[in-house]
Parts: sequence; C-alpha cells; structure tokens
Amino acid sequence: AHSHIRGLGLDDKLESRPNSQGMVGQLKARKAAGVIVKVIKQGKISGRAIMMAGAPGTGKTAIAMAMSQELGDVPFTSIAASEVFSLEVSKTESLTQAFRRSIGVRIKEESEVIEGEVVEIQIDRSVTGVGPKTGKLTLKTTDMETIYDLGQKMITSLTKEKVMAGDVIQIDKTTGRITRLGRSFTRARDFDATGPDVKFVQCPDGELQTRKEIVHLVSLHEIDVINSRQQGFLA
Repeated sequence: AHSHIRGLGLDDKLESRPNSQGMVGQLKARKAAGVIVKVIKQGKISGRAIMMAGAPGTGKTAIAMAMSQELGDVPFTSIAASEVFSLEVSKTESLTQAFRRSIGVRIKEESEVIEGEVVEIQIDRSVTGVGPKTGKLTLKTTDMETIYDLGQKMITSLTKEKVMAGDVIQIDKTTGRITRLGRSFTRARDFDATGPDVKFVQCPDGELQTRKEIVHLVSLHEIDVINSRQQGFLA
C-alpha cells in the first residue's frame, strides 16, 4: 500500500515540501520525523522507541515507512494487533519474530560478475513453439564488446527483470542473478519522458568480467528460517 513512498519529502533545512517523494500533507509530523531521523543517523537515539498516535488513515504507517527509507538500506516490518494476539503463536514469539525481521545483517563477499551495457538481446524460438528457447546477449563496456549465448534460465531472468537494450546490468557468475543497475546515459534521449524511478548510470569501463565486493542484507529472521531447515548454512 505504501510502495510509492521514497522518503519524508524534506528539503536541506528539514522543512516539509507540500508534495514530494510520495508524501502529501502532515507537514509538521514529517518535519518532526525528519529531526528524529537526523538524530538516529548521528547515533544519539539508538535503542529507543517512537510512538505515533492518530486516527486511522492519517499517515502514521506512511511516515514510519518514509523514516525507514530515509535511513537507507534497513528492513521495515509492519505488524497488526491481530497477528500478536493470534491463537497459533504466543505473543512473545510473535513479537520476537517481528523484532528479528527488523534487524538486518550485512554480509560481504567477493564474487565474479559480468557488468556492462546491453547492446542487443536476441531470443530464438522454435517454429513449433515447443522446446527450450535460446538466444544471444551482446554486452559492452567503453573498452570492449562481447556476445554471450543464453540458456532458458537466463532468458527467463532477463524477461523477469524487463532488461532491454540500453540498460546497464550486472550478472553474478556464481548464481546467475541479474541486477539492473540503471539506464545508460547514452540512451537518455531515447524517450521524451521517463518515470521518476528511472536511474541513469555511466557505461562501465575496462573488462566485462571483474571481481566485486557484493553486500547482501539479510534479517535475523531469515537466518533463523534458513537454520531451521535440515541444511542451514550456519548449522
């Protein structure tokens, strides 16, 4: 319901803009939330709770979501009273899970990635429509250009991420995960208008295949779920 919110919509002086970053109205409350976010970033209010009171539909959850967005890459957990008073799970267990969903752990690892600008995607389908799809992906940097053969899984991933010519993408060689980094500046004039979520980035330079430090953000609850299985990676 609040997926459109990207921040509190404040200027550099913490004054609320009438309509910004998906937030409208509640100017005083947003300014107060901005002050709290600034204090949190300075490390002066850790371990404390904030209580927001108001009638239904006045924007309490929206402001909480906006505060989470302002703090950066941190988990946001929303729970309802009915979940806490569920008959299946005890109140302590329900609240413990909510807290652990809200605590994130950054895991750093070095991985081999292919990073470049998409020049062309060519997908070949059989005449009968039966059988796996095949294709070719042309990637380039400022220094080189290479054509890669695509299998069924990579074609599905490219389709899912809605990758098209002009996008700058990153492919993890270990997992095959595709990440859309943005749109190349060289294609900035392809369309007369673009949405607010479109990010323009420079075409990478150097080799297509490089080693990069990748940071994964996982919550403590996700680690609990993995370890509860028979073969947990921390077991």
